[in-house]
Amino acid sequence: MKRGESKSRSQRQLRIGEVIRHVLVQLIDRGEANDPGLDGVSITVTEVRVSPDLRNATAFVMPLGGTGSDEILESLNRAAPFFRRRVAAEVDLRRLPSLSFELDATFDNADHIEALLRSPTVSADVTAPRDPDPDPDTDIDTEKDGA
Repeated sequence: MKRGESKSRSQRQLRIGEVIRHVLVQLIDRGEANDPGLDGVSITVTEVRVSPDLRNATAFVMPLGGTGSDEILESLNRAAPFFRRRVAAEVDLRRLPSLSFELDATFDNADHIEALLRSPTVSADVTAPRDPDPDPDTDIDTEKDGA
């Protein structure tokens, strides 16, 4: 593990990420970015992860329906300096992290896991009758002596 890298994020990282996420959602909903790639597009900001040194923040986004995600991501990254300036005006921090945008893959991962759970091989394992006592010789006597 690298120096300064922790397994879980600190409360400060989580709090700053959530504040930035709320401001980004407001800015995107109001359509304040004058980018033609963002006109009339519904975007969900699912999470903002802030680095341990609080210098970088990655906003995970997903366009409604998942269509045109590459163009929207390109437009958001092009407008990242604008969003950073606007977030700096709304949030009281000594140093605001630089912003970058990435597509959120958690929805795709959840769909993949759901498909795996519904596959015939897995559902057969789940619904198979269980043998209540596979080896009767391994029973442990639960009665105490003299009881």
